[in-house]
Amino acid sequence: MQTATVFNVQKFSLNDGPGIRTVVFLKGCPLRCQWCANPESQRREPELEWVRASCVGCGHCVNLCAGAGERVTGGRRHVDLHGVDACSEAAARAVAECPGHALSVVGRTRDVEGLLALCLQDKPFYEDSGGGVTLSGGEALLWPDFCVEFLGRLRKEGIDSCLETEAYVPQEVFARVVPLVDHLLVDMKHWDAAAHRARTGDGNELPLANLSWAVGAGRDVLVRTPVVPGFNADIEDARQMARLLRGLGLDQVQLLPFHNLGESKYALLERPYALAGKTNLHEEDLVEYARAYADEGVRAFF
Repeated sequence: MQTATVFNVQKFSLNDGPGIRTVVFLKGCPLRCQWCANPESQRREPELEWVRASCVGCGHCVNLCAGAGERVTGGRRHVDLHGVDACSEAAARAVAECPGHALSVVGRTRDVEGLLALCLQDKPFYEDSGGGVTLSGGEALLWPDFCVEFLGRLRKEGIDSCLETEAYVPQEVFARVVPLVDHLLVDMKHWDAAAHRARTGDGNELPLANLSWAVGAGRDVLVRTPVVPGFNADIEDARQMARLLRGLGLDQVQLLPFHNLGESKYALLERPYALAGKTNLHEEDLVEYARAYADEGVRAFF
C-alpha cells in the first residue's frame, strides 16, 4: 500500500473544486514561489515548527537533539529547526517534553487506506452537493504512485476527484495521473518564462507543455492564477496571459488575489518571507485587470 507525507486534511472545503470537498494536502514542491502561503508544504519530509511566544528558552530541546545546533531568537534558546530530523526519537521527545508546548511536527506519513476511510466519512455531503475529494499540496504529483492508488480507490467508491497542481512534473508522470481525476485545477503563474523563473526558481515551459497536453486530452481543466504585486499584476500581464490561454483553447481563468496570510508560517519554520510588507490585493483592486482578460476573450472570475 502506498504512503505519502500529508500535512493537512481540510474537510468541508468550498474553494478547491465543485461542491463540498475534503482536501488532502501532500508535502513537497519542486518550486519556491516567493508568495507561497504554505511554506510547510515545500519540503517532502516532516519538519519541526517553533512558536516563539510559547518558548520559555530553557534549552531542553537543544540538549535532547544533540548535534542539531541551537539558536537564540528573541532571547529564547532553542534547537536549530533546520538541523533536526523531525522523524527522530530525539525530535519526538523534544516535542513531548517542551514545557511551553512550543514545538510541533508538521507532516506525517499516511497510507491510502487510512486517508480513504477519513474521506469516506463525508460521502453523504459529497453526494448531496456534487462534491468529492481534492488532492493538493505542495505538489501532489511528486507522489505519483500514491496518487494513482488513492485516485483509483476513490473511483471505485464513486467519489468525484480533483487535482490541484502547478503541473511542474515530468510529462510522463502528468500523463499517468491526470486521466484518473475528474477535474484539474492548474496553477499558472506567469506567461513569461524568465519572469516565472525569477520568482519561482524555474521557467514555465514544463507547466505549459503539461497544460497543453491536458487540454488536448479533453480533460476538465480550470486555470487559476495568483495575482502578485510586482510579479504579474500589471494590465499587460493580464493581456499576455489571456492570449496564452486562448492559444491553448481555454476561455476562462480564476484569479487569486495576493494575500500575506501565510507570512506567520515562515516564522514558525524560521525561514525568511520574501514579500514581507507587500499589500494584500482584493477583488475590487482587480476590476480593470479582469476586464483586460475579457477584452482578449477570456472570462476572469474570483
